[in-house]
Amino acid sequence: MQTRAHVWISGRVQGVFFRYAVQDEARAHGVAGWVRNLRNGRVEAVFEGDAASVQRMVEFCHRGPTHARVDRVVVEKEEPRGEFRGFEVRPTT
Repeated sequence: MQTRAHVWISGRVQGVFFRYAVQDEARAHGVAGWVRNLRNGRVEAVFEGDAASVQRMVEFCHRGPTHARVDRVVVEKEEPRGEFRGFEVRPTT
């Protein structure tokens, strides 16, 4: 069963390779979507795939890569759209 999660991560999550770690994890688990830095210092991501793999991505966002410090993760479940063919790092917005 496909699912989709829209996630916002707060803490020390920029300048610590957070986006690229998320991209590596997503590709390893076959999850599609994107990740980007926000100008307010948070990271935003959308994950789409099977429920177990998307859950693993959300769990990864709670800890992040080695040098990150995650203070808060907000997750909104959305209807899957099937619009992604892979996982990408998007420009900052």
